[in-house]
Amino acid sequence: MTACLSPGARVRRCGRLDRPLLACALAASALAAACGPGEEPPGRSAASQQGAPEPALAAAAPAEPQAADAGGEAGGEPGPAATREALRPGRGDKLASIAMRTFVHASPDRRAPRLGYLRAGAIVERAAAPSGDDGCPGGWYTIHPRGFVCVGRGASLELGHEIVAATPAGPRRGEPYPYRYVVSRKPPPHLYVHLPSEAEQRRVEGRSRSQGTPAWSRRDEALLGEPDPLTPFFAARRDLPKPFGAAEKVRFPAHRGRARADSAFGLISTFEWTGRRFGLTTELDLIPIDRTSAVVPTAMRGVEVKTEGTPAFVMHHGVRTLKADAAGELKPDGWAAHRSGWVLTGKTAAGGAYVETDAGVWIPASALRVARLGRDFWGHAARGRKWIDISIELQMLVAYEGTRPVFATLVSTGRGELGDPATTSATVQGTFFVREKHVTATMDGDDLSETSVDLRDVPYVQYFHNSYALHGVYWHDAFGKVRSSGCVNLAPADAAWLFEWTDPAVPEGWHAAFNDNKGGTLVYIHA
Repeated sequence: MTACLSPGARVRRCGRLDRPLLACALAASALAAACGPGEEPPGRSAASQQGAPEPALAAAAPAEPQAADAGGEAGGEPGPAATREALRPGRGDKLASIAMRTFVHASPDRRAPRLGYLRAGAIVERAAAPSGDDGCPGGWYTIHPRGFVCVGRGASLELGHEIVAATPAGPRRGEPYPYRYVVSRKPPPHLYVHLPSEAEQRRVEGRSRSQGTPAWSRRDEALLGEPDPLTPFFAARRDLPKPFGAAEKVRFPAHRGRARADSAFGLISTFEWTGRRFGLTTELDLIPIDRTSAVVPTAMRGVEVKTEGTPAFVMHHGVRTLKADAAGELKPDGWAAHRSGWVLTGKTAAGGAYVETDAGVWIPASALRVARLGRDFWGHAARGRKWIDISIELQMLVAYEGTRPVFATLVSTGRGELGDPATTSATVQGTFFVREKHVTATMDGDDLSETSVDLRDVPYVQYFHNSYALHGVYWHDAFGKVRSSGCVNLAPADAAWLFEWTDPAVPEGWHAAFNDNKGGTLVYIHA
C-alpha cells in the first residue's frame, strides 16, 4: 500500500509507507513537506470502448500538466502602477477557477508557498488590478481573504467561461455529503461528453433508456432526490470541456470511454434526459445513473458535549433507557439506538449497573463504550487550545477545547490495529498536527471492495502525517471497528463537523487550505 505519492500524483492513499517508496519520502523531504500538498491532475482512466469501435477523435493523452497556476512565458513590461485600493479585494470584482486545482500562493510568485487551492467552477472575490505578472502574463490577483492567483490556464477573469457554465454548483460544504455519491455497477458506466441522444445511447450502450423501473432504480432515485433543472449549457447539449489538470485519455464523438471498474463518483448535479437520469461528475463527465448504485447514508452521528461529563456510545442493540418516577424508582422509558452517543454525568445506580446521562435518562453501564478522557502532554489544555485524542483500542475520537471535551464519535482506524504501520495497515501513533485540509479529495487506499481503487471526492480530508488523514467515508458503515488501510475513518456528518472545527480554516469558496508551519490542530493517536 503506497503511503506517499510524489507531487504530481493523481491520488492519495491511506496507510503505510512501502519499502520501495522510501526513496519517494526521502526525495520529497527537499520540498515543503515529505508528502505535502501535491499536484492532482485527477483524470479517470478510461477503458477501451466495448462493442463496435468508433473513430477516436483524440487517442493520446495530453502531457502531464506541471501546475494549475502555470501562466506560460514571463510577461512584458508591467503596466502603470495600480492604486492601493485596486490591489485589494472588496470592489466586487471576481475570478473563476477553471482547473481541478487552481493554487493560491502566499505572494505573486510561483515559487512562493501554496496556501491552498480553488476547484473548477469556484468563483471568488479578487482585486481589481493585478499585483504583478512575473511568470504569469495574465497577472497575479489578490483574492479574498488572502493569497494570489495567476490568471491563465488555471483561472479566468471571464465569469462566463465554459468551465463555469458547465459547473452548475459547487460542493455542499458543511453537509455530511458534499456531493451526491454513486458507485459503479458492472460493467461500469460510459463517460459521456454531452447529454446523449437516444441514437448515441443505442450506438454506445446498445440501449437508449432504462429497462422498466426496477426496485433498485426507484431506491436510487429516492436517495439522489429530485433531478436538477437543465441549465442552458446542458439543454443545448454542448460538449463538456475538461478543466485544466483533468486528463482526457481517449475521446470519441459522444463519450470518453468507460469509467474504471469499481469507481465511485461525487455528482455535482443530476438531470432527467430521454427517460433516463444522468449525473454530472466533478471532472465534468456525464454518467447514466442506472449503471450505478446510490450510496446509502449512514445514521452514525457523534455527540456534542455541552455539559460537564464523559462521552459514551451504546454498543449493543435493543438497549432500554430508564427514567426515575416520582418515587425515584427507575422505570423503562424508551430505547437507546445502537451507536448513539450520550454524555454521562458521573452518577450511578444499582451498584453501578446503571449510569445517568445529561438527557435525564439512565442506561445500563454494560451496554456502553466510555471514553477515557485524554491527558494534556503538550500544555495545549492549559492554553485553552484545540486538540484531538484518538484511541485505537476504543475506536473513539474526542475533540477538546482546553481541558473540556466538546465532541466525541466512533471511528474506524487501520486494520493492522496496534501493529507496526511500516509493515501493516495499522494507523500511525504519535503526536501530529493537521497540515492540510480538502473539502474533498481522491483516495484509493480504503477499500470499497476487494478491487476498488478509484474513490472520487472523499469528503472532508485532513492530512496530519505523510498520507495519513482524518476523513469521511461513504463506502462503509463499520464505525467503532477497525476497517481502514491506515487513515482514521469518520462518518460523513462527523467529518463535516470536525472539518469546520479544526485549523487551518478553509476560506469560503476555497477547496483546500495548507499549513506546513505546525499551526494546525494537534492530533494525538495512541492505544
